[in-house]
Amino acid sequence: MPLSEFALIQRFFTQQRIKNPSTQLGIGDDCALLSIPEGFELAVTIDTMVENVHFFAGTDPELLGHKLLAVNLSDLAAMGAKPVSVTLALTLPKVDENWLTAFANGFLKLAERYSVDLIGGDTTSGPLTLTVQAMGIVPKGQALRRSAAQPGDFIYMTGCLGDAGLGLKIKQGYICADSEAALTRFNRPEPQIEAGLALLGIANACIDLSDGLAGDLGHILEQSRVGACLDWDALPLSKAVLDYINDTGDWSMPLTAGDDYELCFTVSPEQAAQLTIAATKIGIIESKPGLRLNKSGHIQPLEVKGFEHFS
Repeated sequence: MPLSEFALIQRFFTQQRIKNPSTQLGIGDDCALLSIPEGFELAVTIDTMVENVHFFAGTDPELLGHKLLAVNLSDLAAMGAKPVSVTLALTLPKVDENWLTAFANGFLKLAERYSVDLIGGDTTSGPLTLTVQAMGIVPKGQALRRSAAQPGDFIYMTGCLGDAGLGLKIKQGYICADSEAALTRFNRPEPQIEAGLALLGIANACIDLSDGLAGDLGHILEQSRVGACLDWDALPLSKAVLDYINDTGDWSMPLTAGDDYELCFTVSPEQAAQLTIAATKIGIIESKPGLRLNKSGHIQPLEVKGFEHFS
């Protein structure tokens, strides 16, 4: 006998014991109840992943559960918010118990790591579509935004650039001598929660790299009404990405490919000495509008373009 909606939720998504102090009531009622600590604001984000748009058909469901939650936690990290809870909506073509077991395992393992409570959601029948709403808390007036970059700010990013994009190229058929690391970056992004929290009071503007450095940094430039120049020679590129560029000539890939989920942020020169996280300085904010690239001493305009669903 097929599982009902409520039996499905009960079986696969209620293993957690509520542990976050902000969660007053979780799964089981018409609504969840949250309390916001004195002096904090609630940060809320939502992301949807659709089969054959955001992930390939047949993707390992455990990896999919991890990635679905990770991309939402990455948005909270970009605001300097501490994760509290999430809701989950699943549209499923059928009830596959093995698929749901693996998916829930990947999702809840990551939730456990960051003490994130799954407090509710919805299930329905249809093409495979996965949606998470994530909530976090951030001290009042301290949230990192896209609109506060200033001319003269240094531009930094965590981690390496383009490895997830290389993972996608491999999935699409590119042959790489050492593909495992790139595929891991593509399939299992790690939200930079600790980095986001460490940037509170230090960074001026911040964004997570979901749709490519050029496009995502472009959002900061647009919101802050500034420009920027990136230093090609300073970009943190792995050997595998450099080998790909040398092999194909596609030097723009790490600038435009998405799914890295690192943080890109701006810091004044005075505050740069206060950074306590590992990050690479990759450019500078300028008053002149537009994005430019200093490639071995030659400065050229860089088209501000990332992944667009409706392009």
